[in-house]
Amino acid sequence: MNIPFLGKRRVGAGARDPEGIAGLLAECGLLRSLADREGVRLDDSPASLEQLDQMLPRWRDDEEILPWLGNDAGLYLGTVIVRTVPGAAWAFTEDGQPVVRLVLGRECEVVAAGHQWAATGAPELSQAYAEVAEG
Repeated sequence: MNIPFLGKRRVGAGARDPEGIAGLLAECGLLRSLADREGVRLDDSPASLEQLDQMLPRWRDDEEILPWLGNDAGLYLGTVIVRTVPGAAWAFTEDGQPVVRLVLGRECEVVAAGHQWAATGAPELSQAYAEVAEG
């Protein structure tokens, strides 16, 4: 997911305001709306990822929603990682893609994982989280 409206200057500014960038990336409006309709509470916890994995994938037949939902799922996965894994933080690739950078410098392409989950259900979001959290 490229975030062109941030531009290079804004991404740099985000480094001085990591809370602001984290808040922007955590919005995930479409995912939160779909989850709410299914009775799933997204509280930025690992348990909520497990609940998302259990939702019936009614969105897979809607080619317009699928890419947006994939972005949201990846950003939500990243949000959970950043908020619960010590030292994890948002970063951006040179082409503007949000990734999660772990303490030892490894980068997790959470948006790509979100797209895979939205399209196929694999890997499960909770599984992707567990792989990161375990190191």
